[in-house]
Amino acid sequence: MSIPGSGLAKGLAVTLKTMTKPSHTHQYPDESPELPPRTRGVIALQEANCTVCMLCARECPDWCIYIDSHKETVEVPGAARPRQRNVLDKFDIDFSLCMYCGICIEVCPFDALFWSPEFEYAEGDIRNLLHDKDRLGEWMPTVPAPPAHDPMGEKSKEETSAEKKDAS
Repeated sequence: MSIPGSGLAKGLAVTLKTMTKPSHTHQYPDESPELPPRTRGVIALQEANCTVCMLCARECPDWCIYIDSHKETVEVPGAARPRQRNVLDKFDIDFSLCMYCGICIEVCPFDALFWSPEFEYAEGDIRNLLHDKDRLGEWMPTVPAPPAHDPMGEKSKEETSAEKKDAS
């Protein structure tokens, strides 16, 4: 038979012991947390790599990517006729709609979109969560380098073909 209130006394003893121990935890925002590698935070845009193929906007389940462009004529010396290329005018991501699924990053064939681990971009006004191409470009310096290749893994196709050319 237990003494009435013994459970409460044990609980209070544990609480008191925990309160008197020095804390080894880091408290945000006084100290920034150590994030795991390749943490998803905000999406960054490498504008020079974007060819305005529109794959990211078409595949986005939230339709939160807005792209606009125009065609520009490029004269190529020695070519029979001038070429045209798309020039990016507008690239906006509405982070108030985005669900951070990463489909846009995965479908981009030209490596124009990347995950940045930055997560401190809260806004007081929801209208400021629409990031334009300039603001998305500001996140690029925070994008971590890709992980190193496994030295024991299979060589890439580029390395294999380069070795074949060298051997010839």
